[in-house]
Amino acid sequence: MGGKDEPPPYPGGDPHPRPQAATLAAESPVYAPAVSDEYDPDVADAFLAEAAPESAGLAEHALPLFSVVSSNGARSLANIEPGQKAAKPLLPSYIRDHRQRLRERFLNGGPDAMPEYELLEMLLFGALPRIDVKPLARRLLDTFGDLASVITASETALRRVEGVGDSVVVMLKLADAIAARLARARVLDRPVISSWQALLDYCHTAMSHREREHFRVLFLDRKNRLIADEELGRGTVDHVPVYPREVLKRALELAASALILVHNHPSGDPEPSPADIAMTEQIALAGRVLGIAVHDHLIIGRSKETSFRARGLLPG
Repeated sequence: MGGKDEPPPYPGGDPHPRPQAATLAAESPVYAPAVSDEYDPDVADAFLAEAAPESAGLAEHALPLFSVVSSNGARSLANIEPGQKAAKPLLPSYIRDHRQRLRERFLNGGPDAMPEYELLEMLLFGALPRIDVKPLARRLLDTFGDLASVITASETALRRVEGVGDSVVVMLKLADAIAARLARARVLDRPVISSWQALLDYCHTAMSHREREHFRVLFLDRKNRLIADEELGRGTVDHVPVYPREVLKRALELAASALILVHNHPSGDPEPSPADIAMTEQIALAGRVLGIAVHDHLIIGRSKETSFRARGLLPG
């Protein structure tokens, strides 16, 4: 026959046959977005989200394995030869432009100029750099109610929300830890009387959105400076076991002269229960024998707190 001679076939057939794109598309839904001449990351992400929700947003990461950029800048499918540098995938322009607008608004107007869902979006940029995070931000706020509740939610609760994986959990819990440490730094080694509002702010940051009751003790020196802040109990949604002997033992170990007891009510209502009052009285009376004063017991609710000293509930 005319034309160029065809290369002789491999004995026994080609050891590395390459299936046609149409065949791959029929057999693998994940490959299907790659059948077109130009790669559309939105289509690919939608495909991945439906076929494997955990893979949503990964389509662009996979692109360099089989995509190159042509001379006119368009992405086209091709086999990348050994040594050939794959093109770095780009965010769709609408996502890139939206993120830039949010950054500019934050820089120009500060956080007060932005609603909570946009602040949450910006926090999620680092966790999910290659997908539109607005739907996930909306789902998180719809689930937990507000930004503070999203950040302080437990890992288990966060993972129940569609689209939340390791990177999102780490980013949100990192924000939670940083907020608590910043608030704590404002009161550590300072007289609590002169920084009482900062102390209340810290207690709310650390405890007001917890899903279970936590019991903390703030240990003070003779000048009423905070020398230690420790969690000594963790319980259920409406109870936390507290052992007065362990509280006072720890106070003696730290050479503390006074205590402020703190625990939260996940219900949001900081009204003390009879058990709260009885436990406080036990610690205060036992501490008096040891020369350790109980300055206050704070119950932290969702948006307010109750002070035993202000209510006259401390033993006389």
